[in-house]
Amino acid sequence: MKKMAPIILIGLIIYIVTGAVLPFIRQPVISEVTKESIQKTKFEGEEATAERAYILADNGEALEERIRMISQAKERIILSTFEFRSDESGKAVLSALLMAAERGVRVQLLVDGTAELTRMKGNEYFYALSDMENAEIRIYNPVLLLRPWSTMGRLHDKYLIADDRLYILGGRNTYDYFLGSQAGYKNFDWDVLVYNTEAGQGESLKQLLSYFSDIWNQTECKEFYNNRKILNNNSVKQAAQELKSIYKNMEKLHPDWFDIIDYYEKTEPVNHIQLISNPTDCYAKEPVVFYTITRLMKNAEEEVVFHTPYIICNDWMLEELAGICRAVPKVTMLTNSVANNGNPFGAMDYRSNKDKILTTGIQILEYDGGVSYHGKCFTIDQNLSAIGSFNWDMRSTYIDTEIMLIIDSEAINKALREAMGVYEEKALLVVNEENYIIPAGMVPQTLSTKKEVRIKVLHMFGKLFRFLM
Repeated sequence: MKKMAPIILIGLIIYIVTGAVLPFIRQPVISEVTKESIQKTKFEGEEATAERAYILADNGEALEERIRMISQAKERIILSTFEFRSDESGKAVLSALLMAAERGVRVQLLVDGTAELTRMKGNEYFYALSDMENAEIRIYNPVLLLRPWSTMGRLHDKYLIADDRLYILGGRNTYDYFLGSQAGYKNFDWDVLVYNTEAGQGESLKQLLSYFSDIWNQTECKEFYNNRKILNNNSVKQAAQELKSIYKNMEKLHPDWFDIIDYYEKTEPVNHIQLISNPTDCYAKEPVVFYTITRLMKNAEEEVVFHTPYIICNDWMLEELAGICRAVPKVTMLTNSVANNGNPFGAMDYRSNKDKILTTGIQILEYDGGVSYHGKCFTIDQNLSAIGSFNWDMRSTYIDTEIMLIIDSEAINKALREAMGVYEEKALLVVNEENYIIPAGMVPQTLSTKKEVRIKVLHMFGKLFRFLM
């Protein structure tokens, strides 16, 4: 039996790896039905709607607005996130959710299965929330190694809905890297806040609620631990008390976070907002978001600017990018420099395929400001803008759930371009594969030995499993 153990282990590893990889080798193409539906979709409007919008560019303000929305909700709160940690900002959000449930608000929390496995199982703070009568936590596609064919498809959406008036949607996960002004490692990112002047009348809010309901009720979503034996543990009760104390402390330290504000004055008018999304199952997907974005970009008359933390493209995606460059006079992309990139897979692939990206004709800016840039946004001419969860990589294109908000508003377009420009000022202008134009007074980062070794190691396997990145 001892001699058989290594063989069984090797067989199990082969089963898990093969089962996880094989379903995604074939990347789906866009169907004619999807093409026709996108052609009929409305992305622009002729006059202001009942919805207004505001760009959340700062991590500190992003946390503040989440706490304000949750604390003032009266009926229902929906939070969907790729990752949720019980660190400082994570506990702040958890405390607000717990207190909302305690005062009778229905709380629905939807989290991806990887976060459940790595951050939530055995975590008393999440158990404390799930113990609340009005709170329910569901997990999208829990990680089950004996069903490896479903392990790759992940929920990458990030949004918060409060009642039928407000929602925030963007690229920020729910923990310190993305929320709050505390010291330590962070990522820069974007959200957009959408306010409805007439309760429940906003078309994009209706679209988002429908999208959430579709995922919440599908078989891939399972209830998070609600075991009475676990929930009655003293540690869970203590965690609940700690969260209540955190909330009371927030009220004392940040009373302005709980102020009732005039969202009409804070927001800008919009002519139309359209939600676009990938299919929501956990298997290989039609590249709906990517295709929709590239169609919109090809219709630009003057300029397209997009930001993405990573760019990992197959030949079809590169050809679509080249098509945009042929159709539009000016196309610019900002992505992280290799040294600045917080994703080792993204850094590795960009360094290996930078020459192919340049052949599309795009102007590349490499953000090198010292903090990993996680933003996913774009502007088209002077009216269309977008913020969401979509990265320009194959995982966002073919594997994960992804959502983007397309906004028709000259005011939002202008505000986003100005905010994007802050990062572009700290970027290296790529001349060719080896040379840059460097902003005055800026010294480009150099790769650390540790990062260099990591990239080289990943490169050995990168080509083989690139379609999963």
